[in-house]
Amino acid sequence: MSMTGKERAGLRSEAHHLDVLVHIGHAGITPALLQSLDDVLRTRELVKVQVAKGGELSAKEAANDAAQQMGAEVIQVIGRTFTLFRENPELKRGALPPWRK
Repeated sequence: MSMTGKERAGLRSEAHHLDVLVHIGHAGITPALLQSLDDVLRTRELVKVQVAKGGELSAKEAANDAAQQMGAEVIQVIGRTFTLFRENPELKRGALPPWRK
């Protein structure tokens, strides 16, 4: 699921206004966290995730690990926050994408 630079740039601009929906704590990427992330990706497709200060994982490592396990694409990593995208073909394609609802 490789994206073009133009598609990634469009999703980066869409993600700018999103709130963080998933927080990775000091325990790192746990099965419970992966389940929460899967639920959010399934319903929203575009998700911001924040990594706790003092955790063992850097945001870049956490983003790559989470994306690989979720079958998602890393859109961007800034500081302790990263954005993931995974398309859900089951969602109706209407006037607004799911992350804008």
